[in-house]
Amino acid sequence: MGKILAICISEQRGTQKNFVDAAEFLTEYGIVGDAHAGDWHRQVSFIGQAAIDDFKNRGAQVEAGDFGENIIADEFNFKELPIGSRLRSGEVFFEITQIGKECHSHCAIYQQIGDCIMPREGVFARVLHGGVIKVGDRLELTTEKIPLDAAVITMSDRSFHGLRDEDISGDKCEEILKAAGYKIVSRTLLPDVKKLLVDKLIELTDRGVGLIVTTGGTGFSIRDVTPEATLEVCTRLAPGIAEAMRNFSMTKTRRAMLSRAVAGIRKRSVIVNLPGSPKAVDECLNFVLPELEHGIEILRGEICE
Repeated sequence: MGKILAICISEQRGTQKNFVDAAEFLTEYGIVGDAHAGDWHRQVSFIGQAAIDDFKNRGAQVEAGDFGENIIADEFNFKELPIGSRLRSGEVFFEITQIGKECHSHCAIYQQIGDCIMPREGVFARVLHGGVIKVGDRLELTTEKIPLDAAVITMSDRSFHGLRDEDISGDKCEEILKAAGYKIVSRTLLPDVKKLLVDKLIELTDRGVGLIVTTGGTGFSIRDVTPEATLEVCTRLAPGIAEAMRNFSMTKTRRAMLSRAVAGIRKRSVIVNLPGSPKAVDECLNFVLPELEHGIEILRGEICE
């Protein structure tokens, strides 16, 4: 276990990174505001303080960020970590994807003393679960699974505008998820407005929340837009989940055929539309939840199919 000594970002590639006190890490992206973040395998770079100290002892005058690194930590010899190793700082999880890199154009440090340690001492990682990291936070090598977390979104014009005091369906979702071992990290009540739901789903999936359930807005009303918002956000669909819920609900009521609920995936999150009634939420969520955990673990790379 070590400590994060510096966090550095740059707005443009090829420029020196600047020190920041804290940074937000997005799942499958990297650091907000850093030019090297993106949909690739080198989202975040690490280097050990000991390697920098050795380099300074050879006469180099370097500051945090001069090597193009995002994170400097003590107590780690990063280049010795195997590909696939996981690092954790608070709720943020990383997976090492590359050791060192080829230096195509020599940097200012190389020009200064004829060497640069980043190509052989630096490592690169992708973000498996997002969050905020501050300078001084602990960094550890871990084999633990990412803790199960969930978010609940209720779509209801009436509840949002105070025409109905209680969000019983949202309460039921939270009750069932907590009983199954999920930590509820977000609870949201929205009107039936597509853009608001799209924005919230993007926010939660960027954070890496394992399971996001919506309740309401899946029927035939003109204001029911939950499936359309979900489809806009998802990059892959998981139709079996919604089909299983409809098939199960058909044993209770033939009106289940009118449900337009969908389910899908964005980044490392599973999104599931649930019905709006507390009774239907109870039936459907309890029916699919045991299998959803297996799907989340596959999505997070923690087990094989």
